[in-house]
Amino acid sequence: MKLTFATVLTLFRILLVPVLIAIVYLPAHRWTNFAAAAVFVLGALTDWADGWIARRFNQYSAFGAFLDPVADKLAVTVALLLIVELHPTQVMTLLAIVIIGREIAISALREWMAEVGQGRKVKVQWLGKMKTIAQMVAITALLYRDPVYGLPTFLIGQVLLGVAAALTLASGYGYLRAAWPALRGR
Repeated sequence: MKLTFATVLTLFRILLVPVLIAIVYLPAHRWTNFAAAAVFVLGALTDWADGWIARRFNQYSAFGAFLDPVADKLAVTVALLLIVELHPTQVMTLLAIVIIGREIAISALREWMAEVGQGRKVKVQWLGKMKTIAQMVAITALLYRDPVYGLPTFLIGQVLLGVAAALTLASGYGYLRAAWPALRGR
């Protein structure tokens, strides 16, 4: 196993998950919302940084390539579950189910496509990148919750999570369409 700096950042991102959980379950103080959002943003920044470092300094490793999407899914899933627990509405729950369900389905699809030698056909698409941006900003706003300069941060987070869920479905459809010939046995 090759342990590169990029992989260390990915491992750090995984270690941030229990920190996020602990902060959310701390008794409410003025700083807990900010701390939860800051930890999530730090994780999102390390997600960007580990990929950039791996490409820029040729630090690709099979372990890092495996671990990076696991860290991504873990952080997003835990954050969404925490948000649903904090705000248990039907809409919030539905949006979380759509996003988490798609992540599981597309991860399984990518794994299967790689197994049958068709992994290059289900690469990350620009729509998936837009989904990730909307999702990260939405989760940050929903964890922060408090208005910023009079802006309704929580409402903005809810709207962006809806946008992220719509982009999730659209990009999931794109991945399925790209994989369809292999799924049909062609």
